[in-house]
Amino acid sequence: MPSAARTADHFADPRSRWLGEFVPIIGTNSPSSGGPKPAGAAASQTTTPKLTDAADPPCDHGPVDLDLLRSTLEDLGQPRFRFDQVWKWTSEGAKGYHEMSNLPAKLRDELTERVPFSTLTEVRRAEASDGTVKLLLNTHDGRPIETVLMRYKDPTSHPNRRGRRSICVSSQSGCPLTCTFCATGAMKFGRNLTAWEILDQALHLRRIDALDHCVFMGMGEPMMNLDNVLEVCRRLPAVGITHRRIGISTVGWVPGIDKLTESDVPVRLAWSLHSADPELRSDIMPVNDRYSLADVKAACDRFYEQRRKMIFVEYIMLGGVNDSVEQAQLLADLLEPWKYKINLIPYNPTDSVYDGSERDQMEAFRQVLEDNGFNATIRLIRGRDIDAACGQLAAKAAA
Repeated sequence: MPSAARTADHFADPRSRWLGEFVPIIGTNSPSSGGPKPAGAAASQTTTPKLTDAADPPCDHGPVDLDLLRSTLEDLGQPRFRFDQVWKWTSEGAKGYHEMSNLPAKLRDELTERVPFSTLTEVRRAEASDGTVKLLLNTHDGRPIETVLMRYKDPTSHPNRRGRRSICVSSQSGCPLTCTFCATGAMKFGRNLTAWEILDQALHLRRIDALDHCVFMGMGEPMMNLDNVLEVCRRLPAVGITHRRIGISTVGWVPGIDKLTESDVPVRLAWSLHSADPELRSDIMPVNDRYSLADVKAACDRFYEQRRKMIFVEYIMLGGVNDSVEQAQLLADLLEPWKYKINLIPYNPTDSVYDGSERDQMEAFRQVLEDNGFNATIRLIRGRDIDAACGQLAAKAAA
């Protein structure tokens, strides 16, 4: 694999759409991941979990959230506009009630005493040489979460313009879907996160920098916790992230895709596909046995017909597994270029069973897609020197 710096220089395309350059930060490359091995490696046995969509995983409601803030202000006899004042300060990066200068001093003291300022505790922070910041956070009941801020340079190099500030947030602690290349899938699944625990990740990162893009591509399957994810999406514009700059990723949880299609939140959809070969996809992503490629494709097409927004396809490049030109042609045959933009993701191997594809192979794969009329991008690698692309921190914390 080429170095991170060379990869960035070679593959970065400033004309790419907002999600085209985003790198998946969390949930890949676990040493304990199973799944098919590259050529020459010994095969491993994997167990396919039983998946149901009758009910979402349980969601423990923590003791602190915006609902508690609102009820506390009511108990204190405060006018309704006080909630808006506190939220405005919080969404713009305030570090505590003490900074909220238009609140009476007595009220600031009362809130400090009665409403903890965050639902999450920061355990560890790491910053990469390229400016990427990764936080390990714990919920009130000790569930680990990773969340990431990625800083980009302005592609025009204009001295008065700031580059994009993208965040990747988690919707669950752990994940029940056990994709074999994903470290989060190797963790013990905890639970769905509350809306305020998801929002709090964005607020922690907002206190570090101004924000303008968000993807739900961290730990967990967002479509299995969609009500809380959509509640967060409704509040993100106040943090600086408009709906058209929000993307929700899914491995193919069909009920969630259909629910998103019918929702009132105009966000983007990203499909983590990773193979257009049904048998191979089932090997590396057991969810394919629950919802087939045809089922997921039909759900994504319904989203497109309803929203008329291009869908982003995420495709991680596993050397000798899913990166052949034949696999590229299968992908091209499955999708339509006017509906789907394809993001090829360089895999960041550690000591897992997988290797990343060579640069020439990724280029050949992309060329097949472009010859078939697709807009295909090889993503820029960010945060490699702090393991921001491999999810090891969350996996270790959950061990």
